[in-house]
Amino acid sequence: MSNPDELLVAISAAVESERSNQMSLTVVVGGAVITGRLAPEAVWRERVAEVLKDSDRLGPFSEVFARSPGETRPGRGEAPTHLHFHLARILQGSLGIPETGGMYRVAIKDVSAWTVGDLIHFDR
Repeated sequence: MSNPDELLVAISAAVESERSNQMSLTVVVGGAVITGRLAPEAVWRERVAEVLKDSDRLGPFSEVFARSPGETRPGRGEAPTHLHFHLARILQGSLGIPETGGMYRVAIKDVSAWTVGDLIHFDR
């Protein structure tokens, strides 16, 4: 979307204000369908940093995510520019990748379609 959908920006702002971290959302980005729960950026960054810290190869990158979100995101009062998914999956046919859910950051301007709620996939 060249002009991000104002409803999607408002949803992201509500999550960022930490009024709720239970919002499930499904978006289409570049033809990929991503479904999962949104998290405030600070929470998302903390979880990514924890995962990276435990990795021998990727441990040094944990510091990038552990920095204060204010160092890399718009200032207070500015509209959010990204959605931060946790427990999310990229849907491909009947598969959800990864099966257990992952951490995704999606630019709101790149979302071409969205719906409230997450899609459930079935292995048959």
